[in-house]
Amino acid sequence: AEAKGLSLISCVSSEVPRTTVGDAGRLQQVLLNLLSNAIKFTPEGRVSLHCRLSPAGDASVARLLFEVEDTGIGISTETMGRLFQPFVQADATIARRFGGTGLGLVIAHKLVQLMGGELCVASDG
Repeated sequence: AEAKGLSLISCVSSEVPRTTVGDAGRLQQVLLNLLSNAIKFTPEGRVSLHCRLSPAGDASVARLLFEVEDTGIGISTETMGRLFQPFVQADATIARRFGGTGLGLVIAHKLVQLMGGELCVASDG
């Protein structure tokens, strides 16, 4: 982010417990992938990571909601439907311009599912 002149912002809500039970290594892997993609596809502006308690689920168990938001190029509705399939990238020009294998989001999606969570995408582009 720094090399591109982007602002990198993180915000953890005060309601999030200081300690939680989970797979920290896998969570780190997922967040790193999501943040790396956001930085890769954001030519200017900012990338933000927000963490808060999820409104869904059992009140006796803290479920966390992580949101990565950026001012990047956006994703078409058609591409969003294929985003978690292996080797899918927005189009050939994106693959040539930005590189990558199209596997990072597939792996992140599967890891989140294995941890009992859900990985979703939304875009204004």
